[in-house]
Amino acid sequence: MIRRNFRFGFTVVVAMAAGLVFASGGSAQNTSTSSAATPRMPDGKPDFSGMWGGRGGGGGDAGAKVDDADITTNVASRRCAPNQVGCNDQTNQTVDGEFTGRLEANRPIYKPEYWDKVQDLDRNTNTKDPIFQCQPYGVPRMGAPAKIVQTPGEVILLYTAGGAGTQPEDFRIVPTDGRKHDPVRALDVTYYGDSVGHWEGDTLVVDSVGFNDITWLDKGGYFHSDLMHVIEKFHRDGNTLTYQVTVDDPQVLLRPWEMSPKVMKLNTDPHAYIHEGDPCRDYDQSNMSSRIRH
Repeated sequence: MIRRNFRFGFTVVVAMAAGLVFASGGSAQNTSTSSAATPRMPDGKPDFSGMWGGRGGGGGDAGAKVDDADITTNVASRRCAPNQVGCNDQTNQTVDGEFTGRLEANRPIYKPEYWDKVQDLDRNTNTKDPIFQCQPYGVPRMGAPAKIVQTPGEVILLYTAGGAGTQPEDFRIVPTDGRKHDPVRALDVTYYGDSVGHWEGDTLVVDSVGFNDITWLDKGGYFHSDLMHVIEKFHRDGNTLTYQVTVDDPQVLLRPWEMSPKVMKLNTDPHAYIHEGDPCRDYDQSNMSSRIRH
């Protein structure tokens, strides 16, 4: 058994309290229990169509809420994401995702020769995390979809903007007709990979390959190689959707990483929608461009 102890360069005490996740469409979300019947397509497969998650998906699962404790930094906060303002103010670290996100004990296990690289990326996250350079989160960091539209031969996955705003409202179209990976696109290097779906009973399995190595798996310097292989599983039980991801990257990981499952409720608010996100802008553009045409 290999145990890692990454030193993050800071110490913080976080007070936690149980909380509720509310819908973004106005009043509290109307969430039915899984005792509701699971709707099905004409071919008998579960129908995943709908808005998912209290905040429209993308990680909007029921979970803990950070308590409003009074632990503050004694220095300015981290560098702003390209579309954030006011980040130079002192910050309550109990609501800073860079700190609270580390409460998840389930982390990828890297090969020993990459431990130093992970620590270096983590310590220098302000300059090396790709989301601070207007790069999309990519799969699997972008999380679960905000909305799913299902047809007999494919599912359309719609995503809302990420927390730092660098993940655009985007989409993925996943065929579910039994086809294999496209021989050309499977060798390409993209943010979302080449995805194909198949059914294992009532579970939809999405198999993705053909990634670039720009994105991270998550905050904390969790990088990956272009040999990453991602398996996403969707299972619906009534008005509850369970989303499970397994990442296999034999080049850098000691073993496949089975991420903690996300359990989301169907958002039955008829006014729920995927809001327009802010464009990702680099505020340092004046130092990057000139009047020279090219």
